[in-house]
Amino acid sequence: MAQTVCVLPDAADVTRLAAIAQDRSRPLKHIQRARIVLLSAERLSVQNVARWAGVSRPAVWRWQQRYAEAGVEGLRRDKTRPPGTPSHPTVTVPEVLALTCSEPPGEVTHWTGRAAARAVGISLRAVQRIWDAHRLQPHRLRTFKRSRDPAFAAKVEDVVGLYMNPPAHAVVLSIDEKSQIQALERTRP
Repeated sequence: MAQTVCVLPDAADVTRLAAIAQDRSRPLKHIQRARIVLLSAERLSVQNVARWAGVSRPAVWRWQQRYAEAGVEGLRRDKTRPPGTPSHPTVTVPEVLALTCSEPPGEVTHWTGRAAARAVGISLRAVQRIWDAHRLQPHRLRTFKRSRDPAFAAKVEDVVGLYMNPPAHAVVLSIDEKSQIQALERTRP
């Protein structure tokens, strides 16, 4: 970014900017911005304005541009920015979930957060958020069984959908054929 505007404030703006620059009860950022414009009005070079104001050259250019666009009021308020970082695309979450449920590379027993983040191209914290949202903890399981059924995801969605949104006037029951045995170490689901 280079200097694209020439700052030429009128007498009323110079008076307002001088009042802002000398007011010790104002925020420092307002005083600094007013000084930048006042020094620029004296036809100093950008390098000298930056040195005298104690800022970088891009900061001088930014506030010169803002003054040219919005005047003194533009120096007193910050531009609004969208909060936070943008969320990941909707295809990223299923990709992380599918990766977590697939065979990990090499001799490892499960996907680690860092390995999944590197494979998908997102941050470790993003993978951890996705795992937390879907209650996945592959690092805490001794064995991680994967179904080889190609229609497994559709079947799970049907069953979970039945529990989450049952038909009207219907009773949904879950029956386990071997109620006294826990399925912790079964070889097949």
